[in-house]
Amino acid sequence: MRIFVTGIGIISAIGNNATETTQSFIRAKSGICPIRYLSTSHKNLLVGEVKQTNEEMKRFLGISQSTPSIRTALMGMIAVEEAIRSAMLDKKTMSDSMSVLINGTTVGGMDKVEDFYTDFIENDTKNEYIHMQHCGTCSEMIADYHRCFKKVNTISTACSSAANAILSGAEMLRQAEADIVVAGGSECITRFHLNGFNSLMIIDESPCRPFDAMRQGLNLGEGAAFVILETEEHFNKRAVQSKPLAEFKGGANVCEAYHQTASSPNGNGAFKAMKVALKNANLQPSDIDYINAHGTGTQNNDLSEGIAIQRLWGNEIPYVSSTKSFTGHTTSAAGGVEAVISILALQNSIVPQNINFENPMPELNFLPVVEKTQNVKLTNVISNSFGFGGNDTSLIFSKV
Repeated sequence: MRIFVTGIGIISAIGNNATETTQSFIRAKSGICPIRYLSTSHKNLLVGEVKQTNEEMKRFLGISQSTPSIRTALMGMIAVEEAIRSAMLDKKTMSDSMSVLINGTTVGGMDKVEDFYTDFIENDTKNEYIHMQHCGTCSEMIADYHRCFKKVNTISTACSSAANAILSGAEMLRQAEADIVVAGGSECITRFHLNGFNSLMIIDESPCRPFDAMRQGLNLGEGAAFVILETEEHFNKRAVQSKPLAEFKGGANVCEAYHQTASSPNGNGAFKAMKVALKNANLQPSDIDYINAHGTGTQNNDLSEGIAIQRLWGNEIPYVSSTKSFTGHTTSAAGGVEAVISILALQNSIVPQNINFENPMPELNFLPVVEKTQNVKLTNVISNSFGFGGNDTSLIFSKV
């Protein structure tokens, strides 16, 4: 059974839609900058924030300013709306079909819980935000805005959440549990996980430098991105006058459980995720043209993932880059954001640069892509998303 990606939607620090995102890669324009929207004492830290206030997003979506909302849901609504339009779907068609939303998120509405915690204790003026902290409520808010989904699922596996949402959506199609799946993730920056990553001492106060020998950590980001998945049969029945954007060839999720927050030194989890994804896609390592690496810029991840890449590809390593130096690490949304970026790379025959890279890692036999790389032949790309606890997922997308 062939599964097609028929629509994409994205909002992040480098653009409010797919077109703006592509232009940012072509211009090598990063979205990492000083904190502007999050209320925090850590103003010295750089992040990849979506360049809109909640009020601006509400206006764009036609939501009353008096309606209680959370940032994660608002970004999700925007990305899902673009994905539906990109697939040339209408809400009636989706309502008449078994349409499923699968959203990967971890913080949910924690941003508002942080803002109104004192009110929860001292008065009842903000109680409507209490239940919005729940990740599932965030997904339901996205679905309620669009009013076309028969099922709503939420996946929370830290930084592999959105990738696992896509993997889960593909399996639902294979099992005939859905006709149309909108899968991805949404996540805003909160004080909770900014402080948490900072306490682990893995945040770089400068722009992050994935796969650089002098790397000091990550920059947090936020955003939302979703793909529309359909079987070949369902897509053909719709008689759309365009080709699918890509084919979802296969993927894999493994959990090495090496450590609560660290990957194994020899990259076992990453190695197994990529190897099984290739097997499930009926591809060989030599068939992959580009690896969109998890590439956080931390000492642990980049060495572990780099070793895993070497173990699988040997001396014949394809293009490799991390796009987190553009968007920041969007945590639970990362698998969706980078899946869409991988599809944009396929569509536009570009390999996003690994910006800020200067110093090769002596442990690795490859360099990430550092120059503008356009008009290249890309047929198959693999996108990696690795979460805490060793919950590692690799997805493979191919040109149609």
